Amino acid sequence: MGKVLAFDLAVRNAVHQHASPPLTRAMLTMSFIGEPYIILPLTALACFIFWRAHLANRARLLIIAMGGEVILEQTIKLMVHRQRPEPFFHYPLPTSYSFPSGHAFASTVFFGTLAALISPLLSSVWQRSLIWLAAISMAAAIGFSRVYLGVHYPSDVIGGYIGGLAWLYALSVLRSR
Repeated sequence: MGKVLAFDLAVRNAVHQHASPPLTRAMLTMSFIGEPYIILPLTALACFIFWRAHLANRARLLIIAMGGEVILEQTIKLMVHRQRPEPFFHYPLPTSYSFPSGHAFASTVFFGTLAALISPLLSSVWQRSLIWLAAISMAAAIGFSRVYLGVHYPSDVIGGYIGGLAWLYALSVLRSR
């Protein structure tokens, strides 16, 4: 665990050295987008749009993906019990445990699932690539914002990404059967 903490502290310090007011505003925005009270309505909106477009199976898959994400993330947090680091910029410290980052986990699952559900509907490789680039960029920026604001260690965010990708992979395997 000592090597992980040394990595975490080195990355946190390196990120914090590049802090600036414009970057802080951008990171606050990205962190806000990753909040559960934003992701949940976005999930509901996407499901509504899928249902209206007669794509109910896609809506159901998004609900399963996000419901499973919450269960997995909370179970892991309760199993690991990792305390959060001291936040930067007087950012309010969340009350939940630190590992894995819920923002990284949820944004990976939400934006990854949306990309997987929308991209087959698009006609060009360029459009599909753009959807995937947007999904990856959103998840990356949201996760990075949590390290920048100091409410997660980098390994928490990496754990959130790995958990989200593992859940997406499991869903793709189950869907293909």
